[in-house]
Amino acid sequence: MRYLSGDEEKTALEHICNAVVIAQNATCERSKCGAVIVQGDEVIGQGYNSPPGDYESQRRCSCSKASYHKKVTDKTCCIHAEQRAIMDALRNNPEKVAGSRLYFIRLDTDGNVLKAGKPYCTICSKMALDVGVAEFVLWHEEGVCVYGTEEYNRLSFEFGDGCGYGRCV
Repeated sequence: MRYLSGDEEKTALEHICNAVVIAQNATCERSKCGAVIVQGDEVIGQGYNSPPGDYESQRRCSCSKASYHKKVTDKTCCIHAEQRAIMDALRNNPEKVAGSRLYFIRLDTDGNVLKAGKPYCTICSKMALDVGVAEFVLWHEEGVCVYGTEEYNRLSFEFGDGCGYGRCV
Protein backbone atom coordinates (compact mmCIF):
# COMPACT_ATOMS: atom_id res chain seq x y z
CA MET A 1 0.00 0.00 0.00
CA ARG A 2 1.05 3.54 -0.53
CA TYR A 3 -0.40 6.94 0.14
CA LEU A 4 -0.97 9.14 -2.87
CA SER A 5 0.25 12.72 -3.16
CA GLY A 6 0.34 15.58 -5.63
CA ASP A 7 -1.51 15.22 -8.93
CA GLU A 8 -2.14 11.53 -8.33
CA GLU A 9 -3.94 12.32 -5.06
CA LYS A 10 -5.90 15.14 -6.73
CA THR A 11 -7.09 12.79 -9.48
CA ALA A 12 -7.97 10.12 -6.91
CA LEU A 13 -10.05 12.62 -4.92
CA GLU A 14 -11.95 13.52 -8.10
CA HIS A 15 -12.84 9.85 -8.58
CA ILE A 16 -13.74 9.54 -4.89
CA CYS A 17 -16.07 12.55 -5.29
CA ASN A 18 -17.67 10.72 -8.22
CA ALA A 19 -18.14 7.68 -5.96
CA VAL A 20 -19.81 9.95 -3.37
CA VAL A 21 -22.35 11.04 -6.00
CA ILE A 22 -22.98 7.40 -6.95
CA ALA A 23 -23.33 6.42 -3.25
CA GLN A 24 -26.23 8.84 -2.88
CA ASN A 25 -28.29 6.41 -5.02
CA ALA A 26 -27.86 3.63 -2.45
CA THR A 27 -30.97 2.45 -0.66
CA CYS A 28 -29.24 0.56 2.15
CA GLU A 29 -30.73 1.52 5.51
CA ARG A 30 -27.41 1.22 7.38
CA SER A 31 -24.88 2.96 5.13
CA LYS A 32 -24.55 4.26 1.62
CA CYS A 33 -21.55 3.10 -0.41
CA GLY A 34 -20.29 4.00 -3.85
CA ALA A 35 -17.61 2.56 -6.09
CA VAL A 36 -16.09 3.72 -9.34
CA ILE A 37 -13.75 1.69 -11.55
CA VAL A 38 -11.33 3.64 -13.71
CA GLN A 39 -9.01 2.59 -16.52
CA GLY A 40 -6.62 5.41 -17.40
CA ASP A 41 -8.80 8.51 -17.11
CA GLU A 42 -12.02 6.75 -18.14
CA VAL A 43 -14.73 5.61 -15.72
CA ILE A 44 -15.59 2.09 -16.91
CA GLY A 45 -17.91 0.97 -14.10
CA GLN A 46 -19.81 2.34 -11.16
CA GLY A 47 -22.07 0.99 -8.46
CA TYR A 48 -23.85 1.57 -5.17
CA ASN A 49 -25.17 -0.77 -2.50
CA SER A 50 -28.84 -1.76 -2.58
CA PRO A 51 -30.89 -4.96 -2.53
CA PRO A 52 -30.56 -7.22 -5.59
CA GLY A 53 -32.24 -5.63 -8.60
CA ASP A 54 -33.22 -2.76 -6.31
CA TYR A 55 -36.20 -4.93 -5.30
CA GLU A 56 -37.62 -3.82 -1.97
CA SER A 57 -38.93 -7.37 -1.51
CA GLN A 58 -35.30 -8.47 -1.07
CA ARG A 59 -34.61 -6.09 1.83
CA ARG A 60 -33.75 -7.99 5.02
CA CYS A 61 -32.07 -5.23 7.03
CA SER A 62 -34.30 -5.81 10.03
CA CYS A 63 -33.52 -9.54 10.23
CA SER A 64 -31.33 -10.70 13.09
CA LYS A 65 -27.96 -11.55 11.58
CA ALA A 66 -27.42 -14.09 14.37
CA SER A 67 -30.28 -16.18 13.00
CA TYR A 68 -28.47 -16.90 9.72
CA HIS A 69 -26.76 -20.25 9.26
CA LYS A 70 -23.01 -20.12 9.93
CA LYS A 71 -22.32 -20.76 6.22
CA VAL A 72 -24.09 -17.52 5.30
CA THR A 73 -21.00 -15.34 5.32
CA ASP A 74 -22.45 -12.19 3.80
CA LYS A 75 -25.09 -11.08 6.27
CA THR A 76 -26.20 -8.04 4.28
CA CYS A 77 -29.24 -7.90 2.03
CA CYS A 78 -27.49 -5.58 -0.40
CA ILE A 79 -25.35 -6.13 -3.43
CA HIS A 80 -22.12 -4.33 -2.53
CA ALA A 81 -21.14 -1.16 -4.39
CA GLU A 82 -17.90 -2.81 -5.52
CA GLN A 83 -19.81 -5.81 -6.91
CA ARG A 84 -22.17 -3.56 -8.85
CA ALA A 85 -19.27 -1.52 -10.21
CA ILE A 86 -17.46 -4.68 -11.34
CA MET A 87 -20.61 -6.05 -13.00
CA ASP A 88 -21.19 -2.68 -14.69
CA ALA A 89 -17.62 -2.63 -16.01
CA LEU A 90 -17.84 -6.23 -17.23
CA ARG A 91 -21.17 -5.54 -18.94
CA ASN A 92 -20.11 -2.31 -20.66
CA ASN A 93 -16.29 -2.34 -20.88
CA PRO A 94 -15.07 -5.92 -20.43
CA GLU A 95 -11.87 -5.32 -22.37
CA LYS A 96 -10.86 -2.50 -20.00
CA VAL A 97 -11.30 -4.21 -16.61
CA ALA A 98 -7.85 -5.83 -16.44
CA GLY A 99 -5.41 -3.41 -14.84
CA SER A 100 -8.13 -1.01 -13.65
CA ARG A 101 -8.40 0.82 -10.33
CA LEU A 102 -11.44 0.68 -8.00
CA TYR A 103 -12.31 3.68 -5.79
CA PHE A 104 -14.61 3.03 -2.83
CA ILE A 105 -16.35 5.36 -0.39
CA ARG A 106 -18.91 5.03 2.41
CA LEU A 107 -21.32 7.73 3.62
CA ASP A 108 -23.03 8.01 6.98
CA THR A 109 -26.82 8.27 7.26
CA ASP A 110 -26.58 12.06 6.82
CA GLY A 111 -24.59 11.74 3.58
CA ASN A 112 -21.21 12.69 5.05
CA VAL A 113 -18.09 10.86 3.89
CA LEU A 114 -16.76 8.29 6.33
CA LYS A 115 -13.03 7.68 6.17
CA ALA A 116 -12.19 4.04 5.55
CA GLY A 117 -10.83 1.60 8.06
CA LYS A 118 -8.77 -1.44 7.14
CA PRO A 119 -9.67 -3.54 4.08
CA TYR A 120 -12.18 -6.13 5.23
CA CYS A 121 -14.52 -7.41 2.52
CA THR A 122 -13.27 -10.74 1.22
CA ILE A 123 -16.27 -11.10 -1.08
CA CYS A 124 -15.40 -7.97 -3.05
CA SER A 125 -11.64 -8.41 -2.87
CA LYS A 126 -11.87 -11.95 -4.30
CA MET A 127 -14.20 -10.82 -7.08
CA ALA A 128 -11.93 -7.89 -8.00
CA LEU A 129 -8.88 -10.14 -7.96
CA ASP A 130 -10.59 -12.71 -10.17
CA VAL A 131 -11.63 -10.22 -12.89
CA GLY A 132 -8.30 -8.40 -12.98
CA VAL A 133 -8.92 -5.15 -11.10
CA ALA A 134 -5.35 -4.13 -10.28
CA GLU A 135 -5.85 -1.71 -7.38
CA PHE A 136 -8.25 -0.58 -4.66
CA VAL A 137 -8.27 3.02 -3.44
CA LEU A 138 -9.58 4.00 0.01
CA TRP A 139 -9.63 7.38 1.72
CA HIS A 140 -8.20 6.89 5.21
CA GLU A 141 -7.75 9.48 7.97
CA GLU A 142 -4.07 9.59 6.96
CA GLY A 143 -4.87 10.26 3.29
CA VAL A 144 -5.80 8.51 0.06
CA CYS A 145 -4.24 5.06 -0.10
CA VAL A 146 -3.87 2.64 -3.00
CA TYR A 147 -3.58 -1.11 -2.44
CA GLY A 148 -2.63 -3.76 -4.97
CA THR A 149 -5.64 -6.09 -5.23
CA GLU A 150 -3.65 -9.11 -4.03
CA GLU A 151 -2.55 -7.14 -0.96
CA TYR A 152 -6.10 -5.87 -0.41
CA ASN A 153 -7.44 -9.43 -0.56
CA ARG A 154 -4.79 -10.68 1.89
CA LEU A 155 -5.52 -7.83 4.32
CA SER A 156 -9.25 -8.51 4.04
CA PHE A 157 -8.74 -12.10 5.14
CA GLU A 158 -6.43 -11.00 7.96
CA PHE A 159 -9.15 -8.66 9.20
CA GLY A 160 -11.65 -11.53 9.15
CA ASP A 161 -12.73 -13.67 12.02
CA GLY A 162 -10.01 -16.27 11.67
CA CYS A 163 -11.99 -18.82 9.67
CA GLY A 164 -11.30 -17.28 6.27
CA TYR A 165 -14.46 -15.21 6.04
CA GLY A 166 -14.18 -11.43 6.23
CA ARG A 167 -16.75 -9.32 7.99
CA CYS A 168 -18.88 -7.45 5.48
CA VAL A 169 -21.21 -4.81 6.78
